Amino acid sequence: MARPMLQGARPTTFWQFGAGTQGPVVGPLIDVREGDTVEIKFVNKLPQPSTIHWHGLPVPPDQDGNPSDPVAPGAARVYRFTLPKGSAGTYWYHPHPHMMTAEQVFRGLAGPFVVRAADDPLAGWPERNLFVSDLKLARDGTIAPNDMMDWMNGREGQFVLVNGARRPRIDVAGDERWRVWNACSARYLRIAFDDGRAFEHAGTDGGLFDAPRPVTSLLIAPGERAELLVRAGDRASRAVLQAAEYDRRKMSMSHDDGHGSLPADPALALADVAFAPATARVLPTTLRAVPPLGEPVAHKTVAFGEEMDMDAMMKGPAHGRPAGMRFTINGETYAAHRATLTSRRGDVERWEIRNTTDMDHPFHLHGTQFQVIERASGGSRTSEPFRAWRDTVNVRSGETVTILVTQDMRGERMFHCHILEHEDLGMMGTLKVV
Repeated sequence: MARPMLQGARPTTFWQFGAGTQGPVVGPLIDVREGDTVEIKFVNKLPQPSTIHWHGLPVPPDQDGNPSDPVAPGAARVYRFTLPKGSAGTYWYHPHPHMMTAEQVFRGLAGPFVVRAADDPLAGWPERNLFVSDLKLARDGTIAPNDMMDWMNGREGQFVLVNGARRPRIDVAGDERWRVWNACSARYLRIAFDDGRAFEHAGTDGGLFDAPRPVTSLLIAPGERAELLVRAGDRASRAVLQAAEYDRRKMSMSHDDGHGSLPADPALALADVAFAPATARVLPTTLRAVPPLGEPVAHKTVAFGEEMDMDAMMKGPAHGRPAGMRFTINGETYAAHRATLTSRRGDVERWEIRNTTDMDHPFHLHGTQFQVIERASGGSRTSEPFRAWRDTVNVRSGETVTILVTQDMRGERMFHCHILEHEDLGMMGTLKVV
């Protein structure tokens, strides 16, 4: 699909899910209910092997688009799965072939997936979907390939898009429920309004939690999603929805500042929002119970690591990969079908996700939702303030995040950093569930 993006430049060619040649560079919304059976035929017309990964959804391992199960160029396959009760949430889909995931996503292959519950306490609220991605273009309008800094820190495009549009206008005529996706390869989104107005955080990746919580900003890491309740107010007003400043400690090639990191990302405008006065909706006191998973019977450690050889990096790529960079899990880079960890189906496990690197990394686990229990850094420990279902969680440099998790189906499940360039460079492991 080609569409004009830069004035005076040739149309930009995107890869896109769906047969259409017009419209936003976002895959079609898949909107289903708990209990539905989903069947989707994937025909691969790309020049590369590909898969479709159903990010966060509790689908069988052989239907989850693992990198070990690619669809060759010109080939096709059918993905089929049934969504169980309790799976309502905000999900997405994107390719997952090893060493090609980042390129296929930044060329446009990603889309939203919503699962609804029959007893949704917010079913009467008007909904708005905000699928946030970014786009890096060369001067001639083509999608620029990754350079060395993209591989090192993860790719951040100069254009941030909401539903495929740059800085759209949003008209809010009453209180709304917003679903927000961070579908960027590496850009972190600290969602906020420029005037500091509050909104309610009501749900995470795996759906609603117990009660909405008022916030003035919310960090959404790459791969994460959030449900927000946005109030119209009792008088007309305007605000800019922005990705506020956030320092994820991106690395630089020099070490002038003593630790080799770049300055924090500045605030970026995402959308212009016009609010019309409206009567406030009444919030239910309880949204959804999130029961504890119980006592763990096994413990596991996942350690994010990095190795940088600046001399090798300056010599250029080797065998199609950037030389001198190793992003690891437990000291190893990804190898197909090698089990990094093994779990028993149905066991509750305590995982410690340790970030020993110089920058933030979002941790993602396939096939299930987990509960964050605790965060530890610099000798202090902080309990998570509320229970919620997640499949992606940010882990800051030097931080350890503790989660409780269980897997319900036997087979191979991936876990990895969701900065897609780091995933492609090997920061990924395989969980064998027996």
